[in-house]
Amino acid sequence: MLSSGSTLVLTLLMAVGLVFFLRAASKDRTTTVEVRSSKPPLEVLDSLSAWLLQRGWMAEASDPEQRSLRFRGQVRSSVPLALLLSLLGGVGAGALGLVIRQVQPGLVWWPLLLVLVGPLAGVVYRRRAERPETVELRLISHDQATGSALRLRAHRDELIALELELGPKLGLFSDGNLLSSPI
Repeated sequence: MLSSGSTLVLTLLMAVGLVFFLRAASKDRTTTVEVRSSKPPLEVLDSLSAWLLQRGWMAEASDPEQRSLRFRGQVRSSVPLALLLSLLGGVGAGALGLVIRQVQPGLVWWPLLLVLVGPLAGVVYRRRAERPETVELRLISHDQATGSALRLRAHRDELIALELELGPKLGLFSDGNLLSSPI
């Protein structure tokens, strides 16, 4: 009986871990960075706009007085991750059902029906991960001698893709925290 109780505790801890993984997987990771370029501001903004439009972002607003552009898009969830989470949720719920069955034998086999609850993990992930996102570009300074300085506000993954793909072409450089941080 003691080993069944400890197995129940470990199985419940696994369920708690799945809940925290779901929260982390669908967390908003909007970040603001400042980048500089030696290129003229018009060239940098045109290249950034074209790149964002090519990636499926839609121009939403521009404010010449604030020197800013805003794009919007819909972030999709990862289908393979949703399937994996559904599978893990189903296996975990089945394990919990087996442990409950061991601890309380009088419950017959109904705890195994918990397997049907497991795929909800994928559904919860998909609902939370699919959301509208924005990319905001703001020209901070522009000087022919020093180039352009921009403040970019977007999802962290989008900023990393921008830095990797357009960085060499436009001579973009920042403090480098995006590429070096582990999360």
